Amino acid sequence: MRESTIIRIHYATALASVAFVALHVMIRVTQGFADSLEFENVVANYQFLPYAGILEVILVLLSIHGFNGLRVVLLEIRQGRMYERGVTVACIVMMVAVIAYGSRTIFAMNMGAF
Repeated sequence: MRESTIIRIHYATALASVAFVALHVMIRVTQGFADSLEFENVVANYQFLPYAGILEVILVLLSIHGFNGLRVVLLEIRQGRMYERGVTVACIVMMVAVIAYGSRTIFAMNMGAF
């Protein structure tokens, strides 16, 4: 993939993240901050499918954006074909691992496992 395309993805995930996190904050503010942190309310949030979907989208967007940013920073430190390939693969693997673990948590909470 061309670097210009990767940077466009980086910008798009930044803008989408701001929008979804703003939506998340607005939902939390309407419930009251102290009440939103009670265990029963947290579990209820995960069990409400539209809100669980928002959390999943935020997880994916921030993971893609964050690990792509880390990749760019690491590529600015040092160059080289093998290094660049290794950094790219490592960032993709870490991103997939974070998304998989976060998704597992969201799905488990949604199904009432906790």
